[in-house]
Amino acid sequence: MLTTFALTLTGLVLFYLAVSVKVVRQGYQYTIERFGRFTEVAKPGLNFYPAFFYAVGRKINMMEQVVDIPGQEIITKDNAMVSVDGVVFFQVLDAAKAAYEVSELYVAIMQLATTNLRTVMGSMDLDETLSKRDEINARLLVVVDQATNAWGIKITRVELKDIRPPADIVSAMGRQMKAEREKRANILDAEGMRASEILRAEGEKQGQILQAEGRREAAFRDAEAREREAEAEARATQMVSDAISAGNPQALNYFIAQKYTEAVSQFATSPNAKTILFPVEATQLIGTLGGIGALAKAALGEDGTPTPTPPPPRRGPFGQSQG
Repeated sequence: MLTTFALTLTGLVLFYLAVSVKVVRQGYQYTIERFGRFTEVAKPGLNFYPAFFYAVGRKINMMEQVVDIPGQEIITKDNAMVSVDGVVFFQVLDAAKAAYEVSELYVAIMQLATTNLRTVMGSMDLDETLSKRDEINARLLVVVDQATNAWGIKITRVELKDIRPPADIVSAMGRQMKAEREKRANILDAEGMRASEILRAEGEKQGQILQAEGRREAAFRDAEAREREAEAEARATQMVSDAISAGNPQALNYFIAQKYTEAVSQFATSPNAKTILFPVEATQLIGTLGGIGALAKAALGEDGTPTPTPPPPRRGPFGQSQG
């Protein structure tokens, strides 16, 4: 009988020890209550709290969690109805406050985010709500985080998942987008045409400049050629003049015959002349040419050798010439 009592007592002691040992999983914290009053927080691992005196109050998840913001209708500042839903990410930093400072933590966070979402988006126009999601998220994060600071939690992120405007507004936005794209396309076409015209004008300008430079160079070359031709003509005239002044009439006859021949040859090169009428003086050209031939023979002799010029007569002491 004594042995049975000892075994029973030992079993009770082991059961009491087993009930008093609390194993807390990683990522959680338990609030410990003594006769219903909070005393401390049990950390992850093995913890011993005498049974019947201490009990686990709340099991708090210390990992980052997410709460869905249900879809809701919001009226914007310009009286447009939009449907919005989102998510809130948070993490418990103080297990005791999260357990005893607020009732139904998840519901409280969801309701707080919903009301502030209505407030933030209700103060903005429809275009702002569609184009400024980052600003809405930032404003919601600041407001909700300040409100939940007393609950021992930290709001890490607030994100809007979807914003759905009415169908008629979506259709109007589509037409507006199409008009904007057509406007940009027309602007790009106009800019392209302007650039093309500018490039064409620049090309014509450069072409005219090059043509002007070419004409200037050609005029310079022509003037230089005429100048050289005039110099040659002047030298030829000077040579003829020198020959005439030296008493050589053959040079004058040759010069006149050459000029006369060049003047008559112009009749044949005229593009409009089909019938050539020579002046009366043209009949004298053959005679002039014959005279030139006779002069040449007289100067060179019948056999082609130059005829010696006779020496001037010598004069005597009394002014008479001597043979």
